[in-house]
Amino acid sequence: MIVVHHLNDSRSQRVLWLLEELGVPYEIRRYQRNTQTRLAPPELTAVHPLGKSPVITDDGQTIIESGAIVDYLIRRHGGGRLQPAPQTHDYDAYQQWLHYAEGSAMLPLMLKLYVSRLGDAGAPLFPRIESEIANHLGYVNQSLQGRDWLVGSDLTGADIQMSFVGEVAGSRGNRENFPHIQAWVERFQARPAYRRAIERGGPYAHAR
Repeated sequence: MIVVHHLNDSRSQRVLWLLEELGVPYEIRRYQRNTQTRLAPPELTAVHPLGKSPVITDDGQTIIESGAIVDYLIRRHGGGRLQPAPQTHDYDAYQQWLHYAEGSAMLPLMLKLYVSRLGDAGAPLFPRIESEIANHLGYVNQSLQGRDWLVGSDLTGADIQMSFVGEVAGSRGNRENFPHIQAWVERFQARPAYRRAIERGGPYAHAR
């Protein structure tokens, strides 16, 4: 049985969504953030030394990192679904999105969160951070122009991996200025599997 070690209001929500899309049975073990620090509880270190979420356990393995988890679940449990054929150019684009989400796109959004906590001391950094957010969201927005999904004509793991970027952009990136991202977020949040994942995962601040 796949076990998702699920932290509230975190990237692990997209892992639940992926499993609902695949229709694969799974178990949720829940962890709550510290209400003051918003950090994960120390109990997660018993699952993996980094004490971070998402993390899954399956078939005697513990797997961390969202992109690696998405790739693993689709390869091992997808039966060919939710990814392009490996010999195609679409597969290359799909892999790029899996890495881009956390490797590049999330960095300025997270910097905005952390630097905002510095108050006036962080003010000199904000123009550069906002410029980088606009640069990345502009790229994603352009990539979605004229299409429903990031790769090919159907939902793939690329959309699921990138979904957290689109959702967080709603609170930290002026998503309303990027209409193709806005429409894409509304599209995937309306999917039945996404709604089932919200019901199972519990309150999620980025769901609208």
